Amino acid sequence: GINAEYGESYNVTMSVRQRYSQEEAEAFTAHINAILGGDPSLSKLIPIKEPSHLFAACKDGRLLCKLIASVSPEFDTRVINMKDGLTQFPAYENLNLAINSAKSIGCVVVNIGAEDIWNESEHLILGLVWQVIRVGLLAEINLKSHPELYRLLEPGEDIKTFLNLPPEKILLRWVNHHLKNAGSDKRIHNFGGDIKDSEAYTILLNQLAPSKCDTHALKEPDHNKRAEQVFNNARKIDCAKFIKPRDIVAGNPKLNMAFVANLFNTLPGLDVLEEAELANLDFPETGSREARAFQLWINSLGLDPYVHNIFDDLRDGLVLLKVIDKINPGTVNWKRVNTNAPMHRIKQVENGNYAVEIGKELKFSLVGIGGVDIADGNETLTLALVWQLMRHHVLTVLKEVGGGAPVSEQQMIKWSNDLVQSSGKTTKMTGFKDSSLKTSQFFLDLVDAIRKGFVDWSLVHDPADDVNKCMDNAKLVINLSRKLGATIFLLPEDICEGKDKMILTFVGSLMAVGRKEGK
Repeated sequence: GINAEYGESYNVTMSVRQRYSQEEAEAFTAHINAILGGDPSLSKLIPIKEPSHLFAACKDGRLLCKLIASVSPEFDTRVINMKDGLTQFPAYENLNLAINSAKSIGCVVVNIGAEDIWNESEHLILGLVWQVIRVGLLAEINLKSHPELYRLLEPGEDIKTFLNLPPEKILLRWVNHHLKNAGSDKRIHNFGGDIKDSEAYTILLNQLAPSKCDTHALKEPDHNKRAEQVFNNARKIDCAKFIKPRDIVAGNPKLNMAFVANLFNTLPGLDVLEEAELANLDFPETGSREARAFQLWINSLGLDPYVHNIFDDLRDGLVLLKVIDKINPGTVNWKRVNTNAPMHRIKQVENGNYAVEIGKELKFSLVGIGGVDIADGNETLTLALVWQLMRHHVLTVLKEVGGGAPVSEQQMIKWSNDLVQSSGKTTKMTGFKDSSLKTSQFFLDLVDAIRKGFVDWSLVHDPADDVNKCMDNAKLVINLSRKLGATIFLLPEDICEGKDKMILTFVGSLMAVGRKEGK
């Protein structure tokens, strides 16, 4: 499945089908109905009447694409096949678009393909839907969107450390902040067992909306009745989303996290920062677009743990070695690797040195990079190593689809030019740094040459003579490429600004798809 936590297996008449959570299906269906209910193009699919109908509603990819579009500004809804009654081929195009777009917003979708969704595989669909909803719920839970989260910093804590916290950790801290302000000794460390008794929720709601939410529930010994009272209080402030009383008592971690995230998004209950405080608040630059793309790429490989911050999470060398092992199986001798957590710095440096050593064996250029730099979280040098891993992966994939012969950057350029020329077009690229690529015209021609008639030319700006037209063309070609089946992590800005590393990965992904289609 997508991840072990998305359901357990049990046998049904010889075929293995995984159970799915009724409660989650119910909560996610209600959320989808609320988010997409006003979309006239989905009027045949929404509202979904029963939670069990969710899977059929996702089958042709239209609903999934629209759900992802609701949380991802990069998504271009113009490329969805929107007719009712889609046959398998156009539905698979939509499903490829949905799956590849989900990867580009940080969802982990390793073992799920278009056929799983077309065949209505419930636990896989539910797992994917949850990850997309989660991205939307957590998108604003950061200092950039809510500077007042600064109030949650602990004494002596560095703001950079806080910026690197995953949103779930910030939410837990937010709940505990309100519990502390209420004078309570209660603290929560998870969205499961720690909230089952409703105590934290009762106090939290009272802190956020004292005039509407009372604390009578604390006098109620029965946990089910207590949860009912919490639910009724949440309803008074229009925040009774994602959970029912039974989900509180059961401690369902997904639904309770969603409930708390929605509560934060609606009523953070933190004093807005004064001008003077804002002036003192220095937001360190939280990573470049390149770092973001590399992080998404690593997460798309389906490794454990999930990487939240590429510099902090790679310090112990373990993730790097897992990446190397995934893209070049058999190169890592795990007997040489330190895996104990927490890991002493000397052991971290040893792992980093080993990763660099293997990189050199793979002919990477790593002059002046050592395990110490990785352990220090040195941004420039960490990115240099990760970039070469990503490039190696692109070339390895091309070698596999091409029948085993190594592929060079020059061959990627030649293949792209030859294919565009053979389709009767005149655009060409001299290399990944070619400034004419910023209009996306060549990439659109390439996509159309891979699958004839794939580009709706009425949507294309020609000439793309200003930055907005270039951005629009870039957004279009990235989405079309995902629909073709390409896994892509670059942003429209990367094309418009001519970021050659990102453009190399883009052309590599298109070539992999083209070769699979026999081009």
